[in-house]
Amino acid sequence: MAIGNGGRTTAGETRPVTPARIAGTAAVCAAASLGAAVFGMAVGSSGADLSGLWRSLAWHDAVDPTLQAIFWQLRWPRVLTAMETGAALGLSGLVFQAVLRNPLAEPYILGTSGGAAVGAVGGILLGLSYFPGVGTAAFVGSALSLAVVVLLSSGRAGLRRDALLLSGVMVNAFCGALILFFVSTTQDARLHTMLFWLMGDLSRADMPAGLRLGMVLAPGAAVLFVMARPMNLLLMGRDTAEALGVPVRWTRLFLLGVTTVMVSAAVSTAGLLGFVGLAVPHGLRLLFGPDHRLLVPACFFGGGAYLIACDALARWVPRHGEMPAGVITALIGAPLFIVLLRRSTR
Repeated sequence: MAIGNGGRTTAGETRPVTPARIAGTAAVCAAASLGAAVFGMAVGSSGADLSGLWRSLAWHDAVDPTLQAIFWQLRWPRVLTAMETGAALGLSGLVFQAVLRNPLAEPYILGTSGGAAVGAVGGILLGLSYFPGVGTAAFVGSALSLAVVVLLSSGRAGLRRDALLLSGVMVNAFCGALILFFVSTTQDARLHTMLFWLMGDLSRADMPAGLRLGMVLAPGAAVLFVMARPMNLLLMGRDTAEALGVPVRWTRLFLLGVTTVMVSAAVSTAGLLGFVGLAVPHGLRLLFGPDHRLLVPACFFGGGAYLIACDALARWVPRHGEMPAGVITALIGAPLFIVLLRRSTR
């Protein structure tokens, strides 16, 4: 995988990365995110469609109050939460692939999302408030699971790719077993209603949750954009990165810490959404190249657009009711993971 280095280019990157190109990439992905948001607002089983959305925007006072409530009290918080969750998971997958130097790394596969879900469930069992209690518990669970995966896959030569994936699968399975144990042995009715949430459900999204997630996502994304050039250099190898002035160990720890915070916030808000951090960075890398100065804003907006579209399909495809958005992301991401795994083994 060719990586841009500072202002220079490699064989895989023929065009220089300028501020105008960064702004253009962000504008294209933002337009896609806006289009996905309109689609998400217009899809549903209540008959409130695109024409109703347009009337709601253009003639606010003349629209049926029920229609207004559907658009702005039910669908808009859901679209906003999907946008923020997709952005957080897309960025996290991008960072994991750069820091761990593994194209198959992403929060769900490595068990980071599962650890956050275990922490969130534990916080609910302890009766903690969502913020900061459940969010903090999700962060602790996410950080512990990531630490276990990195520890198990570390060798003298660094992180072993096969061991990293196997460790992630093992930790993910253990976290899933813990969650099922908690759900099956407790009498707390809230946990039984969380089974849908654990499959990646956005139907319970509301504005307070969206605002809390935005407070975590915005500074995290800004930090990752500032750290885009060090991420480019990390992919060139430890020795090269250190020779070019990057403190590799502390940079990796810092980046993993930032992404763990974002993953835990996203999971505690929207549940387990698998493979978003795999599909989004790889798809955008094909479109815009490998330079992280382009990929960070692209994943921010593109990840949001991707998850909004998946959630809208989860509401639109079933003839009656809806399915969790995590079903759609898994149906798309799992085959992609198999293809990438076969390519990496070759």
